[in-house]
Amino acid sequence: MRADLHIHTTASDGTWTPAELVQQAQAVGLGALAVTDHDSVANVAEVASLARAVGLRFLPAAEICSTKADLSFHILGYGIDITNKPLLELMQHNEDLLAQKDVDSIRLLERDGWAVSSAEFARYDYDRRRGGWRALAYLIDKGLCTGVNDFFKRIFTPEHDLGFPEFPPISEVISAIHGAGGVALCAHAASGFHGPGLERVMDLLRVEPLDGFECYHSGHSKEGTERLLRHCHKHNLLISGGSDCHGTFVPGRSLGEPFVDTSMLDLGGLL
Repeated sequence: MRADLHIHTTASDGTWTPAELVQQAQAVGLGALAVTDHDSVANVAEVASLARAVGLRFLPAAEICSTKADLSFHILGYGIDITNKPLLELMQHNEDLLAQKDVDSIRLLERDGWAVSSAEFARYDYDRRRGGWRALAYLIDKGLCTGVNDFFKRIFTPEHDLGFPEFPPISEVISAIHGAGGVALCAHAASGFHGPGLERVMDLLRVEPLDGFECYHSGHSKEGTERLLRHCHKHNLLISGGSDCHGTFVPGRSLGEPFVDTSMLDLGGLL
């Protein structure tokens, strides 16, 4: 059956509520899905209930931030116990880091003469159904940013002393996922997210106890997908895939694309 195992909702930076996501999943013909919000499982139980009520297979999951060699990596945890305390504490730690990064980002832009105010930002709130995160929404509302791509291209850069926080190491994230009964796969390794290219990423990850890789992803080239598939088949690793859809937030990412069928995946019997 058609599957999408990388989807974001309003629990992180997506625009869809659980009900909207399930409706969209039915509309595009998905038979199986996973919600993989960044460092959050807040919407997992509700999506699970709604999905199963309409006959969709559902896999509890999360996408957890980690850091290695000054690079950010996203680790997908599938089949996790969403009540596991150590895992919840790790994700809360990451959410706190990101919330502080929002505050620090506005402070640094204010220091550099941008038309922003830390005091104003402290009072600022936004509708989570817009997608994204607080600092991005604030900059858009101030007329200083046009969207997520503009933010990462022109604002969230080393020139402004801005970058991702130092998240827990990959091994710690994997351990937490395993402790919650799940499997740990590296997300979008062949995309441009990591920076140094797929071969350097694979070198960095060689010593990490990952269970597998997200081989199919909206940001992967055909060559990148094939490289990851060869690696997983050679080393008997698990294979996942998904759109990384954020609802209407991230341009160019649509639910169910690239096409992934459950026969193309291997999640060790979880699906």
